[in-house]
Amino acid sequence: MVGALVVVGVRAVLDRSADDPAPVDQARRGPVLLVPGYGGSTTALEDLAAALPGAEVVAPPGDGTGDLREAARALADRVREVLERTGAPSVDLVGYSAGGVVVRYYVAELGGAAVTRRVATVASPHHGTDLAALATSIGSGTCSEACRQLDPGSDLLRALNAGDETPAGPRWLSVWTETDQTVVPADSAVLDGARSVDLQATCGTGPLSHGEVVRAPVTVSVVEAFLGAGGSDFLVAC
Repeated sequence: MVGALVVVGVRAVLDRSADDPAPVDQARRGPVLLVPGYGGSTTALEDLAAALPGAEVVAPPGDGTGDLREAARALADRVREVLERTGAPSVDLVGYSAGGVVVRYYVAELGGAAVTRRVATVASPHHGTDLAALATSIGSGTCSEACRQLDPGSDLLRALNAGDETPAGPRWLSVWTETDQTVVPADSAVLDGARSVDLQATCGTGPLSHGEVVRAPVTVSVVEAFLGAGGSDFLVAC
């Protein structure tokens, strides 16, 4: 009987080991992929792209207002292509606004934890935004699928936030602004287990809107530092 229990225990450990991704090598910086927000415009990411050598922007399917899970699948395809092309073992991902939710879905649900070294999200409504809830309450004609998925009560967000908000594999960063009037409440951008940088509290910045935060030089500096050697232990230089 004892022998049988030992065998069962060993099998359980092996099963967990098979399911868990191997730790991502944090010492080697990977190619950087930038994921835009709702609507898919890449303009807001230009300053970040210019500051991060070799960074590539991942355009979402369609007009960027459709299913965020489809956008995550498109990201998965792009990651595979980049890893094959460069021979790198992992990538670094930066998601702006809804792009941060796309990145989280990729890491948590599509195997991205095994090949993602660092994840930085900027002004991302990880726990939804009251603006999407309001639009959803008015009717589907007012709110696209992606908009409905950013409702705090959406199936997608409930599933992402039900367990570990920052799955093992990558290191995590959340950058946000207290004066965000698109992500409401603003601290919806905070992720349990991530390094959180509130730009007003940490850096004493003035008011920054949702559109301004991703272009702000301080945000660019914070993301650059995070992607450097220190990871989540980096010193914030405002």
